Amino acid sequence: MRRSSTLLTRLAGAAAGVVLAAAAVLTAALPAQAAALTQVTGFGSNPGNLAMYAYRPDGLPANAPAVVLLHGCTQNATGYFTNSGWQKYADRWKFTLIVPQQPSANNANSCFNWFETGDTARGQGEALSIKQMVDHAKTTYGTDPGRVYVSGLSGGGAMSAVMLATYPDVFAAGSVIAGLPYRCATSMVNAFSCMNPGVDKTPAQWGDLVRNAYSGYGGKRPRVAIWHGTSDTTVAPLNAAESRDQWTNVLGVPSTPTSTGTLPGGTSLEVYGADQVRLYRVSGMGHGTPVDPGSATDQCGSTAAYFLDTICSTYRDALFFGLDGGVTPSPTTSPTATPTATASPSSSPSPTAAPVCVTASNYAHVTAGRAYQSGGYAYALGSNQRMGLYNTFYTSTLKQTGPGYWVIGC
Repeated sequence: MRRSSTLLTRLAGAAAGVVLAAAAVLTAALPAQAAALTQVTGFGSNPGNLAMYAYRPDGLPANAPAVVLLHGCTQNATGYFTNSGWQKYADRWKFTLIVPQQPSANNANSCFNWFETGDTARGQGEALSIKQMVDHAKTTYGTDPGRVYVSGLSGGGAMSAVMLATYPDVFAAGSVIAGLPYRCATSMVNAFSCMNPGVDKTPAQWGDLVRNAYSGYGGKRPRVAIWHGTSDTTVAPLNAAESRDQWTNVLGVPSTPTSTGTLPGGTSLEVYGADQVRLYRVSGMGHGTPVDPGSATDQCGSTAAYFLDTICSTYRDALFFGLDGGVTPSPTTSPTATPTATASPSSSPSPTAAPVCVTASNYAHVTAGRAYQSGGYAYALGSNQRMGLYNTFYTSTLKQTGPGYWVIGC
């Protein structure tokens, strides 16, 4: 009996050893996943008293892009990182996420103070703290200075507009989700009227507020995407149109769209200029970040408070920022994917007797040879103007101004 017990013990030990050995082999075969959202300290003088969190995916190459994510009121860095879907694309396309967090000591509802002049001016307060986080990423992580972007929801969306206005030399593009125009409010008292019903100004008045944020700046301005639910009762949809007026004026493009499109989730898209400004309107959506849980490439995020199941806005913004590796052609250089044109983009095309205008989907334009596609986008042949995504949902109007030379609009 004792011998049988001893034998069973040995057999059990041997079996356990086999299991442990197999587990060790399996563990060794799996790739290491050490990346996590981590708090970063000592990133600067931090006059706005914000906390910094960062996510650097495994295998991040040198000189990678970075996206700053700004959470909404009552939210925090971890919640926005977890539910917005940005981690999925950071892992896939290899870029850093910088996630500032507003402590309740600064604002009882943990809102970024987008309405306080001391926090929304260049070189001051919370705006400077966020800029210092970007500087830290450039110095410590090797972030590409020319590929830094910003996105935010609600109060974070308004703060995203603050960063685009005060630091156009830092950000290449940004996204304002359920947010407000820059300097709509300059105190908590008028912040509420800005949110709802909203404030109506002329495009020039809105534009002047941005231009005055960095007086004398004559460099390149960031591109802007604007998202808003048509049933948002917290931040009225009027703010989307006012933000559109602000940024089209700043970027010097007409406030009438050059193309429109229909996307999933009841979403319409208006593109302004050569894709300098986008306005997404999500039909029937309330106040929140649009997400679309799922495993498809264009699906992302998790539903939660202020994360609404409609469309993956993060995927669209990542493409708008060029984070998928797509190359945006230079206005004076034809990419290798461009069909041979008879007129050089850098030369003046010969006029035709009667300009030809064609309205069709971007897919149809490419198929007909009026445009070409590169990195998932369609571009007008000859002028290289970006028309929006290359698919059957986006509609553009192109005008032929010379042999093999097309421009947006008519």
